[in-house]
Amino acid sequence: MAPPFPPIRACLFDMDGLLLDSEDLYTLCTNTMLARYGKPPLPWSIKAQLQGRPGASAGAIFHKWAQLPISQEQYMKEQAELQREVFPSTKPLPGVEKLLRDLRHAQTVHGDKVHIALATSSHAANFKLKTSHLEELFVVFEGHRRVLGDDVRIGEGRGKPAPDIYLLALKTVNESLNPGEKDILPEECLVFEDSVPGVEAGRRAGMRVAWVPHPELKGEYTGREKEVLAGRTGEGGNVDMHQVGEVDDGWGDYLENLVDFPYGKFGIVVKS
Repeated sequence: MAPPFPPIRACLFDMDGLLLDSEDLYTLCTNTMLARYGKPPLPWSIKAQLQGRPGASAGAIFHKWAQLPISQEQYMKEQAELQREVFPSTKPLPGVEKLLRDLRHAQTVHGDKVHIALATSSHAANFKLKTSHLEELFVVFEGHRRVLGDDVRIGEGRGKPAPDIYLLALKTVNESLNPGEKDILPEECLVFEDSVPGVEAGRRAGMRVAWVPHPELKGEYTGREKEVLAGRTGEGGNVDMHQVGEVDDGWGDYLENLVDFPYGKFGIVVKS
Protein backbone atom coordinates (compact mmCIF):
# COMPACT_ATOMS: atom_id res chain seq x y z
CA MET A 1 0.00 0.00 0.00
CA ALA A 2 1.27 3.46 -0.87
CA PRO A 3 2.11 5.68 2.11
CA PRO A 4 -0.37 8.42 3.03
CA PHE A 5 0.19 11.84 1.53
CA PRO A 6 1.95 14.46 3.62
CA PRO A 7 -0.09 17.54 4.53
CA ILE A 8 -0.13 20.30 1.93
CA ARG A 9 2.29 23.12 2.85
CA ALA A 10 1.99 25.17 -0.36
CA CYS A 11 -0.99 25.98 -2.59
CA LEU A 12 -0.01 27.08 -6.10
CA PHE A 13 -2.71 28.78 -8.15
CA ASP A 14 -3.42 29.22 -11.82
CA MET A 15 -5.50 32.35 -12.48
CA ASP A 16 -7.58 32.48 -15.69
CA GLY A 17 -10.71 30.36 -15.36
CA LEU A 18 -9.63 29.24 -11.89
CA LEU A 19 -9.59 32.39 -9.78
CA LEU A 20 -11.19 34.76 -12.30
CA ASP A 21 -13.95 34.51 -14.93
CA SER A 22 -11.45 35.69 -17.56
CA GLU A 23 -11.70 32.52 -19.65
CA ASP A 24 -15.27 33.48 -20.54
CA LEU A 25 -14.02 36.97 -21.42
CA TYR A 26 -11.33 35.46 -23.65
CA THR A 27 -14.10 33.51 -25.41
CA LEU A 28 -16.16 36.68 -25.81
CA CYS A 29 -13.23 38.51 -27.45
CA THR A 30 -12.37 35.56 -29.67
CA ASN A 31 -15.94 35.09 -30.87
CA THR A 32 -16.23 38.81 -31.58
CA MET A 33 -13.15 38.56 -33.78
CA LEU A 34 -14.39 35.41 -35.52
CA ALA A 35 -17.77 37.00 -36.28
CA ARG A 36 -16.00 40.10 -37.61
CA TYR A 37 -14.40 37.95 -40.30
CA GLY A 38 -17.36 35.68 -41.02
CA LYS A 39 -16.20 32.67 -39.04
CA PRO A 40 -18.24 30.48 -36.65
CA PRO A 41 -17.84 30.72 -32.86
CA LEU A 42 -14.96 28.96 -31.14
CA PRO A 43 -15.99 25.39 -30.17
CA TRP A 44 -14.92 24.01 -26.82
CA SER A 45 -13.07 21.19 -28.57
CA ILE A 46 -10.61 23.85 -29.76
CA LYS A 47 -10.76 26.11 -26.71
CA ALA A 48 -9.82 23.11 -24.55
CA GLN A 49 -6.51 22.96 -26.42
CA LEU A 50 -5.84 26.68 -25.89
CA GLN A 51 -6.51 26.93 -22.17
CA GLY A 52 -3.54 27.28 -19.87
CA ARG A 53 -0.98 27.47 -22.64
CA PRO A 54 1.38 30.39 -23.26
CA GLY A 55 0.16 32.86 -25.88
CA ALA A 56 2.48 31.73 -28.68
CA SER A 57 1.57 28.04 -28.55
CA ALA A 58 -2.14 28.77 -28.03
CA GLY A 59 -2.04 31.21 -30.96
CA ALA A 60 -0.52 28.64 -33.28
CA ILE A 61 -3.29 26.15 -32.48
CA PHE A 62 -6.01 28.77 -32.87
CA HIS A 63 -4.83 30.18 -36.19
CA LYS A 64 -4.39 26.74 -37.70
CA TRP A 65 -8.07 26.11 -36.90
CA ALA A 66 -9.54 29.56 -37.61
CA GLN A 67 -7.95 30.24 -41.00
CA LEU A 68 -8.66 33.96 -40.74
CA PRO A 69 -8.08 36.23 -43.76
CA ILE A 70 -5.71 38.46 -41.73
CA SER A 71 -2.20 38.03 -40.40
CA GLN A 72 -1.57 36.80 -36.86
CA GLU A 73 -0.09 40.22 -36.09
CA GLN A 74 -3.28 42.00 -37.18
CA TYR A 75 -5.41 39.54 -35.23
CA MET A 76 -3.36 40.10 -32.08
CA LYS A 77 -3.65 43.88 -32.47
CA GLU A 78 -7.43 43.80 -32.83
CA GLN A 79 -7.84 41.21 -30.11
CA ALA A 80 -5.72 43.25 -27.69
CA GLU A 81 -8.01 46.24 -28.27
CA LEU A 82 -11.03 44.13 -27.30
CA GLN A 83 -9.25 42.70 -24.27
CA ARG A 84 -8.36 46.17 -23.01
CA GLU A 85 -12.09 46.91 -23.00
CA VAL A 86 -13.33 43.77 -21.22
CA PHE A 87 -10.53 42.53 -18.94
CA PRO A 88 -11.04 45.30 -16.33
CA SER A 89 -14.47 43.74 -15.68
CA THR A 90 -13.13 40.40 -14.39
CA LYS A 91 -14.78 38.92 -11.30
CA PRO A 92 -13.68 36.21 -8.85
CA LEU A 93 -15.24 32.82 -9.45
CA PRO A 94 -17.43 31.16 -6.76
CA GLY A 95 -15.57 30.29 -3.56
CA VAL A 96 -12.36 32.07 -4.51
CA GLU A 97 -12.57 35.01 -2.11
CA LYS A 98 -13.22 32.81 0.93
CA LEU A 99 -10.57 30.26 -0.07
CA LEU A 100 -7.83 32.86 -0.43
CA ARG A 101 -8.94 34.59 2.77
CA ASP A 102 -8.86 31.28 4.66
CA LEU A 103 -5.43 30.32 3.38
CA ARG A 104 -3.92 33.52 4.78
CA HIS A 105 -4.41 32.00 8.23
CA ALA A 106 -4.08 28.29 7.47
CA GLN A 107 -1.77 25.69 8.95
CA THR A 108 -1.14 22.02 8.36
CA VAL A 109 -2.32 19.47 10.89
CA HIS A 110 1.27 19.50 12.17
CA GLY A 111 1.19 23.24 12.77
CA ASP A 112 3.25 24.34 9.74
CA LYS A 113 2.24 27.51 7.93
CA VAL A 114 0.52 27.00 4.55
CA HIS A 115 2.11 29.19 1.87
CA ILE A 116 0.58 30.32 -1.43
CA ALA A 117 1.91 31.46 -4.82
CA LEU A 118 0.53 32.35 -8.24
CA ALA A 119 1.58 30.63 -11.48
CA THR A 120 -0.26 32.04 -14.49
CA SER A 121 0.45 31.99 -18.22
CA SER A 122 -0.86 35.57 -18.44
CA HIS A 123 1.84 38.11 -19.31
CA ALA A 124 2.39 41.15 -17.10
CA ALA A 125 0.30 43.59 -19.17
CA ASN A 126 -2.76 41.35 -19.28
CA PHE A 127 -2.29 40.41 -15.63
CA LYS A 128 -2.49 44.10 -14.72
CA LEU A 129 -5.63 44.58 -16.86
CA LYS A 130 -7.37 41.67 -15.15
CA THR A 131 -6.37 42.38 -11.56
CA SER A 132 -5.82 46.11 -11.00
CA HIS A 133 -9.41 46.52 -9.77
CA LEU A 134 -9.05 43.44 -7.54
CA GLU A 135 -6.03 44.45 -5.49
CA GLU A 136 -7.67 43.37 -2.24
CA LEU A 137 -8.12 39.85 -3.63
CA PHE A 138 -4.61 39.51 -5.02
CA VAL A 139 -2.77 41.05 -2.10
CA VAL A 140 -2.49 37.51 -0.69
CA PHE A 141 0.06 36.77 -3.43
CA GLU A 142 3.20 38.60 -2.41
CA GLY A 143 5.00 40.19 -5.37
CA HIS A 144 7.94 37.78 -5.27
CA ARG A 145 5.51 34.86 -5.30
CA ARG A 146 3.75 35.83 -8.53
CA VAL A 147 5.11 33.92 -11.51
CA LEU A 148 3.72 35.28 -14.77
CA GLY A 149 3.84 33.88 -18.28
CA ASP A 150 6.57 36.25 -19.48
CA ASP A 151 8.87 35.57 -16.53
CA VAL A 152 12.40 35.38 -17.99
CA ARG A 153 13.17 32.46 -15.67
CA ILE A 154 10.83 30.25 -17.71
CA GLY A 155 12.72 28.89 -20.69
CA GLU A 156 11.60 29.34 -24.28
CA GLY A 157 8.88 26.82 -25.08
CA ARG A 158 8.67 25.69 -21.45
CA GLY A 159 5.22 27.01 -20.58
CA LYS A 160 2.38 24.72 -19.52
CA PRO A 161 2.03 21.75 -19.96
CA ALA A 162 5.74 21.67 -19.08
CA PRO A 163 6.22 21.67 -15.29
CA ASP A 164 8.60 24.65 -15.16
CA ILE A 165 6.15 27.35 -14.03
CA TYR A 166 5.04 25.34 -10.99
CA LEU A 167 8.56 24.33 -10.08
CA LEU A 168 9.54 28.00 -10.29
CA ALA A 169 6.56 29.00 -8.12
CA LEU A 170 7.69 26.49 -5.50
CA LYS A 171 11.22 27.89 -5.73
CA THR A 172 9.93 31.40 -5.00
CA VAL A 173 8.17 30.07 -1.91
CA ASN A 174 11.18 28.16 -0.63
CA GLU A 175 13.44 31.17 -1.14
CA SER A 176 11.21 33.28 1.10
CA LEU A 177 10.35 30.91 3.95
CA ASN A 178 10.56 32.11 7.51
CA PRO A 179 13.66 31.22 9.55
CA GLY A 180 13.46 27.65 10.80
CA GLU A 181 11.02 26.44 8.12
CA LYS A 182 12.18 23.44 6.09
CA ASP A 183 12.04 23.62 2.30
CA ILE A 184 8.70 22.50 0.89
CA LEU A 185 8.83 19.41 -1.32
CA PRO A 186 6.83 19.02 -4.55
CA GLU A 187 4.65 16.33 -2.98
CA GLU A 188 3.70 18.87 -0.29
CA CYS A 189 2.24 21.20 -2.94
CA LEU A 190 -1.32 21.40 -4.23
CA VAL A 191 -1.74 22.91 -7.71
CA PHE A 192 -5.13 24.51 -8.46
CA GLU A 193 -5.94 24.33 -12.17
CA ASP A 194 -8.87 24.56 -14.53
CA SER A 195 -7.08 23.62 -17.77
CA VAL A 196 -5.94 20.20 -18.92
CA PRO A 197 -2.42 21.39 -19.90
CA GLY A 198 -2.21 22.99 -16.46
CA VAL A 199 -3.13 19.74 -14.72
CA GLU A 200 -0.39 18.00 -16.68
CA ALA A 201 2.09 20.72 -15.70
CA GLY A 202 1.29 20.15 -12.04
CA ARG A 203 1.51 16.39 -12.29
CA ARG A 204 4.80 16.54 -14.19
CA ALA A 205 6.13 18.78 -11.41
CA GLY A 206 5.47 15.94 -8.96
CA MET A 207 2.67 17.81 -7.20
CA ARG A 208 -0.90 17.03 -6.21
CA VAL A 209 -3.54 18.73 -8.35
CA ALA A 210 -7.08 19.99 -7.83
CA TRP A 211 -8.82 20.19 -11.22
CA VAL A 212 -11.66 22.77 -11.27
CA PRO A 213 -12.73 22.92 -14.93
CA HIS A 214 -15.34 25.03 -16.69
CA PRO A 215 -18.49 22.87 -17.12
CA GLU A 216 -18.07 22.97 -20.91
CA LEU A 217 -14.46 21.79 -20.61
CA LYS A 218 -15.53 19.00 -18.27
CA GLY A 219 -18.01 17.93 -20.94
CA GLU A 220 -15.23 17.69 -23.53
CA TYR A 221 -13.44 15.14 -21.35
CA THR A 222 -16.41 13.04 -20.31
CA GLY A 223 -15.14 9.50 -19.78
CA ARG A 224 -11.51 10.67 -19.69
CA GLU A 225 -11.51 12.39 -16.31
CA LYS A 226 -9.13 9.86 -14.78
CA GLU A 227 -6.64 10.43 -17.61
CA VAL A 228 -6.83 14.17 -16.99
CA LEU A 229 -6.19 13.79 -13.25
CA ALA A 230 -3.21 11.55 -13.97
CA GLY A 231 -1.82 14.04 -16.48
CA ARG A 232 -1.91 11.37 -19.17
CA THR A 233 -3.94 13.04 -21.93
CA GLY A 234 -0.82 13.68 -23.99
CA GLU A 235 -1.05 17.49 -23.87
CA GLY A 236 2.70 17.62 -23.27
CA GLY A 237 3.48 15.80 -26.48
CA ASN A 238 6.19 13.20 -26.64
CA VAL A 239 7.43 13.23 -23.05
CA ASP A 240 8.74 10.54 -20.73
CA MET A 241 5.65 9.09 -19.12
CA HIS A 242 7.43 8.69 -15.79
CA GLN A 243 7.00 12.46 -15.49
CA VAL A 244 3.23 12.10 -15.18
CA GLY A 245 1.02 10.02 -12.92
CA GLU A 246 -0.94 6.81 -13.00
CA VAL A 247 -4.69 6.51 -13.28
CA ASP A 248 -6.34 6.42 -9.83
CA ASP A 249 -3.06 7.13 -8.02
CA GLY A 250 -4.81 9.64 -5.74
CA TRP A 251 -2.63 12.61 -6.68
CA GLY A 252 -5.43 14.37 -8.59
CA ASP A 253 -8.88 15.49 -7.44
CA TYR A 254 -11.82 16.88 -9.40
CA LEU A 255 -13.78 19.74 -7.82
CA GLU A 256 -16.91 21.27 -9.34
CA ASN A 257 -15.94 24.67 -7.90
CA LEU A 258 -14.00 26.18 -5.00
CA VAL A 259 -16.99 26.64 -2.71
CA ASP A 260 -16.63 24.76 0.62
CA PHE A 261 -13.10 23.60 -0.18
CA PRO A 262 -12.32 20.30 1.66
CA TYR A 263 -9.33 21.46 3.68
CA GLY A 264 -9.20 18.35 5.83
CA LYS A 265 -8.58 16.08 2.84
CA PHE A 266 -5.30 17.88 2.28
CA GLY A 267 -4.19 18.09 5.89
CA ILE A 268 -4.99 21.79 6.15
CA VAL A 269 -6.53 23.46 9.18
CA VAL A 270 -8.09 26.93 8.89
CA LYS A 271 -8.05 29.11 11.99
CA SER A 272 -11.42 30.63 12.82
